[in-house]
Amino acid sequence: MTMSNLKLGVDVVSAHNLLPKDGHGSSSAVVELYFDNQRYRTTIKEKDLNPVWNESFYFNISDPSNLHNLTLDAYIYNDVKVAHSRSFLGKVSINGTSFVPYLDSVVLHYPLEKRGVFSRVRGELGLKVYITNDPSIKSSTPLPAAEDARAHAQSVPNSVPNTFSHAKTEARHTFHHLPNSNHPQPQQQQHISPVVAVPHHVTKYGVDEMKAEPQPPKLVRMFSASSAQPIDYALKETSPFLGGGQVVGGRVIRSDKAASTYDLVEKMHFLFVRVVKARDLPAMDVTGSLDPYVEARIGNYKGVTKHIEKQQNPVWNVVFAFSKERMQASVLEVVVKDKDLIKDDFVGVVRFDLNEVPMRVPPDSPLAPQWYRLEEKKGEKIKGELMLAVWIGTQADEAFNDAWHFDAAAPIDSSAAASTLIRSKVYQAPRLWYVRVNVVEAQDLVPTEKNRFPDVYVKVQIGNQVLKTKNVQARTFNPLWNEDLLFVAAEPFEDHLVLTVEDRVGPGKDEIIGRVIIPLSLVEKRADDRIIHSRWFNLEKPVAMDVDQLKKEKFSSKLHLRVCLDGGYHVLDESTHYSSDLRPTAKQLWKPPIGVLELGILNAVGLHPMKTRDGKGTSDTYCVAKYGHKWVRTRTIVDNLSPKYNEQYTWEVFDPATVITVGVFDNSQLGANGNKDLKIGKVRIRISTLETGRVYTHSYPLLVLNPTGVKKMGELHLVIRFSCTSFVNMLYIYSRPLLPKMHYVRPFNIMQLDMLRHQAVTIVAARLGRAEPPLRKEVVEYMSDVDSHLWSMRRSKANFFRLMSVFSGLFAVGKWFGDICMWKNPITTVLVHVLFVMLVCFPELILPTVFLYMFLIGIWNFRYRPRYPPHMNIKISQAEAVHPDELDEEFDTFPTSRSPELVRMRYDRLRSVAGRIQTVVGDIATQGERLQSLLSWRDPRATAISVTFCLVAAIALYVTPFQVVAALAGLYVMRHPRFRHRLPSVPVNFFRRLPARTDSML
Repeated sequence: MTMSNLKLGVDVVSAHNLLPKDGHGSSSAVVELYFDNQRYRTTIKEKDLNPVWNESFYFNISDPSNLHNLTLDAYIYNDVKVAHSRSFLGKVSINGTSFVPYLDSVVLHYPLEKRGVFSRVRGELGLKVYITNDPSIKSSTPLPAAEDARAHAQSVPNSVPNTFSHAKTEARHTFHHLPNSNHPQPQQQQHISPVVAVPHHVTKYGVDEMKAEPQPPKLVRMFSASSAQPIDYALKETSPFLGGGQVVGGRVIRSDKAASTYDLVEKMHFLFVRVVKARDLPAMDVTGSLDPYVEARIGNYKGVTKHIEKQQNPVWNVVFAFSKERMQASVLEVVVKDKDLIKDDFVGVVRFDLNEVPMRVPPDSPLAPQWYRLEEKKGEKIKGELMLAVWIGTQADEAFNDAWHFDAAAPIDSSAAASTLIRSKVYQAPRLWYVRVNVVEAQDLVPTEKNRFPDVYVKVQIGNQVLKTKNVQARTFNPLWNEDLLFVAAEPFEDHLVLTVEDRVGPGKDEIIGRVIIPLSLVEKRADDRIIHSRWFNLEKPVAMDVDQLKKEKFSSKLHLRVCLDGGYHVLDESTHYSSDLRPTAKQLWKPPIGVLELGILNAVGLHPMKTRDGKGTSDTYCVAKYGHKWVRTRTIVDNLSPKYNEQYTWEVFDPATVITVGVFDNSQLGANGNKDLKIGKVRIRISTLETGRVYTHSYPLLVLNPTGVKKMGELHLVIRFSCTSFVNMLYIYSRPLLPKMHYVRPFNIMQLDMLRHQAVTIVAARLGRAEPPLRKEVVEYMSDVDSHLWSMRRSKANFFRLMSVFSGLFAVGKWFGDICMWKNPITTVLVHVLFVMLVCFPELILPTVFLYMFLIGIWNFRYRPRYPPHMNIKISQAEAVHPDELDEEFDTFPTSRSPELVRMRYDRLRSVAGRIQTVVGDIATQGERLQSLLSWRDPRATAISVTFCLVAAIALYVTPFQVVAALAGLYVMRHPRFRHRLPSVPVNFFRRLPARTDSML
């Protein structure tokens, strides 16, 4: 399929609530479409403010590479059949970055925009826009050039999309019409995504090119998130030598050599060995057969391919990568062996001197494999040839990610499944959808037992997700539920939607009346809250029925449903506090990226041993980074407590209020036991805390909370850079809601969100666990903070002290004002009195003074601004001196697995804590109810006093200038202690005597 067949399809569905322009309370609407110098027009709908067209048009795309710079414009006019006198009803402009393939397209109703400042428009236009390259679809016949086309060209002089106007077109979606169900869907249609230009990075280096003497990386500065944070747990800034040069103070000082593509990691050299195939190998067994495999060996390194049974011309096509810095030998031996039950036979060998192996640096072309004659152990040529390619390269080599890496000092057998587990991998998490099932009613149900009305409910299932409606004991065979059930589904849709109508015959005994099976791929998608038309589905019988019985069934039972895939939501599959993606599911609602995030994973130091091998402690570690839909996994460094990864990855950033998470794990799948991968620690970095273009090189402590307390498992050395591609778009994002519009139009409750998030994490873990190598469930759950919503005494105390810290400024101001009122410092108190009188005399200066003070505080704090991303703080987390029993409670399973006595003790402790919280909440409610009692006549005498006081105060305030009242009130509050009494004042005494609803509490 060629790019010349690429077309833009536009279905003009309907319009709603148009403005009457014909002078008779109506309009005759017609839509004109403009795209890539082509113009199409719909039919005219006479006298209709809610016209429905359901017409399709196809534009030719002349240059697909420039598609993201083009704009589709739709203009609605009131056609009065008089030349050059039609009136404007509104327009819609859709940016080329919003075009999606046909399978992802849905109908969107765009609010109509004004053409000018003085235009009057209202209403919405429903469009379905998609890209297709189906050759059976012919382009529409464009309209001839006319005066109105030239007018359009003048009104739209620039086709470059306006971010703000495009965002306004998607600000409000109200749907009243369905997509065109009669639209022909081409058979075996192939759709391709629109070409989107990837923005270039900003300048890599912020200073002039300088020469630097080679020196090892050293710590240049140490930061701490709090003065109380122990130094060992603090963040450390480093100055390493990377591919682009040395990093000093967040800037890269260029080296003499040209900068590498991987400029955020240290350059590492590897010996790559590509074993392609062999031919004419000699037969080794008595039967004349051969089960060959290849063993690449250098020093203690050994990489082994799988053996191929009974094949003298085998094909392997695998790549081995050996770390050059760990090599202790100068000769590479590539040995062909014959697999045998007792001892493998030697077939032949090819030797390479490492001093003669060529160096390859991209963008040089890959080294072509060559045929090499096999030799005996003594060096004589024998029958058979082996096709190989041997070269020295870096992690920028294309073969790096597909190679089997051997960074261990001990021999590793790569023929086992463990070889796959140590390779690096990039994963793409599935696109998740919310599935909304509205079970309306059933009709003509046939109960399992005669002479009784059924007690029915509907069980809905998608994969492992099962939900039920309430039981309906109706006096009819047409029960009504009208319940909404929500599920999570992932693309590609593998599971079906199964609805089962069941009759509760007795306690614990349910009989199936019938079921409906709906493939999710056929369910309608929507991107907003438009109405989905309901459908009747015939219930299939649970057991086979003979033909005579089917003939007797005059009417079949039916189920009334509304089913849709809600793409206007963001499916929450991670903790809301650490979200890495906030985009909705529907691709046409995605905004352009605002920047690029680059991450370099350098190394880890001081790791704790996680296992024992050959009598000594060791670890087989790998790193996982998660941001958005893209997960990455580094290669596993075997048997090393100070591994060097030096791998670099890139993500597109769509929202600065997102977090990238990097975790370190021990690979437990290399052994025969196959236990769960153990967590070593993780790092979270919020994008909004990063300066644009700055290179952050820090060593992050890996902190893990164990049942024995907080423990530092080592340090992870990372390099991170955020490059902004559109500063205006990034500022505009700060004005947008955090979540998509549907979360506010039709929000979910807390119980629904928790249930759906659990289902989403389970689906993502299952999909990533099926990749090769698999990303295990415990890794996905740890990276997604799946247990962050569970109760923890430690977290509760930490959140309480966080709350106290937030209000500490108010408490400090209150304490300072109390000292002023008590005249602790007479000079300061007199100055405050003078300032107060000035503000009372000139009240217009109050707000300017407050904002000027805030401005000065912000400018003063600029010099103390953080120069590092925030990191986990054990002091803030209340993890430094947590009680062991509280830790045991936090790590307990849910539901609990502890003894009843221990659970009783914890329950009593929780009751005491909740009792204190209950008391505080009750006191706050009491104060509010006392305020209501001032005028509610619950206490008639108190209300009479307060009403009389209000009348007197109204008269006094009317005749007294406001400045005098404010000055007297302020001076009274700040009066000298000589005029104060220890007893509470009269207003306080009166307020405390007012009744509250505490008397009504049981």
